Amino acid sequence: MNAAPDQLNSGPEVLEADESEALVALAGHAIAMASDFNRRILIGIAGGPGTGKSTLASQLVELLTETVPNSAAVVPMDGFHRPHAELVAEGSVEEKGAPQTFDAAGFVDALTRLKSATEAVALPSYSRETEDVVADAITIPQNVPILVVEGNYLLLDAPEWQPVRALLDYAAFVDVPREKVRARLMKRHAEHGLFSEERNRRHIETVDLVNFDLVQKSGGRADLILRLQTLT
Repeated sequence: MNAAPDQLNSGPEVLEADESEALVALAGHAIAMASDFNRRILIGIAGGPGTGKSTLASQLVELLTETVPNSAAVVPMDGFHRPHAELVAEGSVEEKGAPQTFDAAGFVDALTRLKSATEAVALPSYSRETEDVVADAITIPQNVPILVVEGNYLLLDAPEWQPVRALLDYAAFVDVPREKVRARLMKRHAEHGLFSEERNRRHIETVDLVNFDLVQKSGGRADLILRLQTLT
């Protein structure tokens, strides 16, 4: 595990590591912050589509809850996709996954409520099987001290997304090579069998990878950049 020096103390720390080493580093940050703060903390894991951030977030919560039961939960940004029917009605369904196809204001409101919640909070999730939102599918108990927030646009420097970064107590950015992301996305789209291979390729090239390139520009707003050394 090699950490690059933070030259002149500017910009995020860079960590080149495999997934296990990355999880240990993130868990250490989360546990330290939870002991220092007298409130719930939000740890962000950002990155483009296909970078493995959702898997990393789930594994981080598993590691944290193995250490201290009920100490962490995942908050996925994907639940704040705008409804499929709404995108169809406005003619933007082919752009699904782009920033404008999310309810950024609703996501900001949810994080704001979660930060100081004194009761359980219900959140939507996103089904890849139906490519649509499922309302109130996730419940975050009031007493969970660490929330791991994951999504593409957590660090995006755009007016509607900027409040997200301010709500995160710590943010990591997952950096994976573009060609590896392309291969992962082809596999992911094919798994659910909703569309033809031609459609999937077109969507990856015109939407997913365009979004990936946009998200890459936001990595500098993280506290930590994770350059994951993965085989697949």
